[in-house]
Amino acid sequence: MAGSKPKRISSNPDAGSKLEMGSKENRSVVRACDILKCFQNAKDPLGLAEVADLTALSKPTAYRILSTLVTEGMIERLAKNTYAPAFLSAKKKAYRIGFASQSEEFAFSRMVSESIQTSAYDARIDLLILNNRYSAAAAVRNAELFVREHVDLVIEFQTSQERATTVSSRLVDASIPIIAIEIPHPSATFFGANNQRAGTIAGKALAHACQERWKGHFDELVLLELPAAGPLVHSRLTSLVTEVRRAFPEIAPDRIRYINGNGRSDDSMEAMRRYLRRGTRQSILLGAINDPSCLGALRAMEEAGRGSDCLAVSHNGSLEARMELRRPGSSLIGSVAYFPEQYGEAVIRLALDKLQGKTVPAASFIKHELLTRETVDTFYPHDSILTEHQSDFLLFSRH
Repeated sequence: MAGSKPKRISSNPDAGSKLEMGSKENRSVVRACDILKCFQNAKDPLGLAEVADLTALSKPTAYRILSTLVTEGMIERLAKNTYAPAFLSAKKKAYRIGFASQSEEFAFSRMVSESIQTSAYDARIDLLILNNRYSAAAAVRNAELFVREHVDLVIEFQTSQERATTVSSRLVDASIPIIAIEIPHPSATFFGANNQRAGTIAGKALAHACQERWKGHFDELVLLELPAAGPLVHSRLTSLVTEVRRAFPEIAPDRIRYINGNGRSDDSMEAMRRYLRRGTRQSILLGAINDPSCLGALRAMEEAGRGSDCLAVSHNGSLEARMELRRPGSSLIGSVAYFPEQYGEAVIRLALDKLQGKTVPAASFIKHELLTRETVDTFYPHDSILTEHQSDFLLFSRH
């Protein structure tokens, strides 16, 4: 915490308190007063752990009393387990943060954006939102606009590793701190996927499905890649290959094929169409950099009448992939979930910590889980509220 640290508070019934301390209600009042005293000399918000330490209360007790004080308007909850007195937060200037979204094209990107917007609103942050439109040039222009707007911090979500240095340099030169989502940027705090771990999960799932359904026999391992995202994101696929090779060490190098799907459904579908036209091998294990690439490739397989010739895994766990997993007869056996709906709370908390001068880790990662036909309803039980019309749209037209 920046600024002077408040002194430790301890309730002492012999030091001026005339309350009967045998009363549970009176003890609660004294504890609430102790908590309010913590904020008198604090120039910055206090976390739950700090309040518990300063008052010598347990965290559950401090949390319960803080929640009551929030309900009664005495304390403001700025973020998860972060509090300030109501009069201070009302007077304090709100932070202005720039958020460059990846694109509105993908469900995953939209969910990340919605999550960040919701968490920024809850934290009373003034959020300036720009759309990178899946374009490196747009990302650079947006960075320059953030500089002109004098934002306090930028949350950057753009795909091109090649332009990451340019984007960062614009912001660093203006002394604007950066949090980079998914793609590392120089001088930025990273938040996003543990790509190597996610690839390992996908590879194990694909190898297991091949052994279980095809008794370990397949002709090719085809990988839909996204070169523009750089080697860190590509490690999703290299880790997948490692696991498949571990399960099937006899696989020859010429049976492993990389195809550039550009991370998009339509591009991946067209790339897979071309591949199928010149290929002769039948059974294919398919690994894709993300859900749009995977679903596009599966559309091409089905269009060619070869849907049953494929077993596929993908990344993101987006709504489209979850609906595909539920579709009878789908070749998609799993999608590694990245839980974009959780990004906002974590990213905004990192942003506030950076702006308040607190130490933050250089990189923070989401915890991944494998979504399958059997587990998808456990992780996302409310997907079923979609109407039949919405479901048909999200599953993509196959006509």
